[in-house]
Amino acid sequence: MDPLAIRRIVVVGGGTAGWMAAAALSHMLTGVEIDLVESEAIGTVGVGEATIPHILYFNRLLGIDEAEFIRQTGATFKLGIEFVDWGRIGDRYFHPFGTYGQEMEGLHFHHFWYRQTRLGHALPLDRFSIGAQAAAAGRFQRPDQARPGSPLGTLNYAYQFDAGRYARFLRERAEARGVRRSEGRITTVRRAAETGHVEAVVLEDGRALGGDLFIDCSGFRGLLIDQTLAAGFEDWSHWLPCDRAVARACARVDAPMPYTRATAVAAGWRWRIPLQARTGNGFVYCSHYCDDEAALRSLDAALDGEPLSNPNVLRFKAGLRRKAWDRNVVALGLAAGFLEPLESTSIHLIQSGIARLLTNFPDRCFNQHDIDYYNRRTRIEYEQVRDFIILHYAATTRDDSSLWRHCRTMALPASLAERIAIFRENGRLYRHDNELFSETSWLAVLHGQGIAPKRQHPLAHQLPEQELDRRMAHIARAMDLTVERMPSHQDILDTIAGG
Repeated sequence: MDPLAIRRIVVVGGGTAGWMAAAALSHMLTGVEIDLVESEAIGTVGVGEATIPHILYFNRLLGIDEAEFIRQTGATFKLGIEFVDWGRIGDRYFHPFGTYGQEMEGLHFHHFWYRQTRLGHALPLDRFSIGAQAAAAGRFQRPDQARPGSPLGTLNYAYQFDAGRYARFLRERAEARGVRRSEGRITTVRRAAETGHVEAVVLEDGRALGGDLFIDCSGFRGLLIDQTLAAGFEDWSHWLPCDRAVARACARVDAPMPYTRATAVAAGWRWRIPLQARTGNGFVYCSHYCDDEAALRSLDAALDGEPLSNPNVLRFKAGLRRKAWDRNVVALGLAAGFLEPLESTSIHLIQSGIARLLTNFPDRCFNQHDIDYYNRRTRIEYEQVRDFIILHYAATTRDDSSLWRHCRTMALPASLAERIAIFRENGRLYRHDNELFSETSWLAVLHGQGIAPKRQHPLAHQLPEQELDRRMAHIARAMDLTVERMPSHQDILDTIAGG
């Protein structure tokens, strides 16, 4: 074995982030001892229930059978997010996974849709999304890449699940691969005098867990990355002022729909996430405009069924650690940064951090160039996701409360302001550095919240009008027929449960 190889890894903190890290590292690495320490007395945030399609890749990497995963986590399928009252009160739009229509003449579909809109006979944009159509009908079917040209080839999906059960599911897999779990609260962190690297964490009963590499999954407090190494935090709350959330499960009252709902209200927004056995609910709000008691009353008034859990109040600040990797400590999950769950990115950011770590996996020399690269790429990803979330707040005409008046007039990050300005002029959308959110995602929110381009790509005018109408009608018919033949979401879940 390489004398410089990492031999021991210590994961500090359990929950979704800790057990995702332990499961992935134990699956990908050989000859490495992995310890995970967590305290049941501290607990975890545990309200993350919705995901985006990239989680399919993570589960496949670990060899997880989808049916087993769904049964073990109480999962439902997710085709996108429905947004209510964001652009203005009374508005409703859908952010689908997958694509709209299909490219024509080498251009994105939306340029042709905007041209047809100006001609006065375009169908609603959602008619060209198999995900939006299926979600509205309560139907689901897995993508079928073997049928070229079929709308099923453009479908994409994610899951809605119980995050606590997912962590336990991953824990079983990780422990089966040799990960050792220690229960206890960390009282001391030992560091090397010369390098400042973390050498060991000491538990309240005196046990010391030493390692070469430490993964900080300790949540908002950032026990290693911040409290020990003082990596620093960049505050983004001037763009994302919501700093509280209250979460509560309620009884399921109808068949679960294959999508998440986010409803904007005066001081923030509410989420509704349907699982197999219950419905997850939460209210994200700004404490400057709403206190905790009023937030809970607002949430309770919107529940579909009887409450099944006590309310869980969370306090947070949007932002990013200035260093997600410092010396021999890598922070994942809430320890690395926080962006509110509006677009269900929390679990993805854990996943991408793990993937980035494996790509730049160190030896005991801890090459600073690798660390700097990791931190640059982490910052880029968080900033791109940040801009997309800010768009939802900024692209509004709501004038009914102080929060929305602030959001509609606040100065934007230059990167977001430029992207909006380009789209307003000619409908062009760019995807930088293979960023998380595609042109489809940006279009869904921009269009859904009332931002329209003055014109479209000049090449979209080269297609004769009759041919444009023929193609658009053909795409819409194909979408309608495909959705009509899809089974219901509940039927799919019942089949999996009986398997």
